[in-house]
Amino acid sequence: MSGTESGTGPVGIVLVSHSRQVAESVARLALGLVGHVTALPVEAAGGTEDGALGTSSELITEAVRRADRGAGVVVLADLGSAVLTVRTLLAEEGELPEGTRLVDAPFVEGAVAAVVTASTGADLDAVAATATEAYGYRKL
Repeated sequence: MSGTESGTGPVGIVLVSHSRQVAESVARLALGLVGHVTALPVEAAGGTEDGALGTSSELITEAVRRADRGAGVVVLADLGSAVLTVRTLLAEEGELPEGTRLVDAPFVEGAVAAVVTASTGADLDAVAATATEAYGYRKL
């Protein structure tokens, strides 16, 4: 059953990068490829509060909460410490909404796959699986 069939909103997607510009650009790219969906909750959590390179648990937490519409949230992270920050938040009870899932996927391809799949009303498992499958995309 998809998230929208169960009476909740779509699966949310949060893109965590060390750079605010990278996270926002990947979000715009993915949303631009599914332009017909305007209400899809895709949030960028890039950089630190002061705009520097790095990761911020506060920005990540805020982004996940904004993206959560009741069907779960897929989180994709770009580099090691971003992954560790998300893992730490997931381990701390109550920091992130229930149904938040860190997905091992390539950042750009995984984000596009997740957004496209979420735009169809797919459930959390399907969105996460499609993002992960992006590792198999061949370019040659």
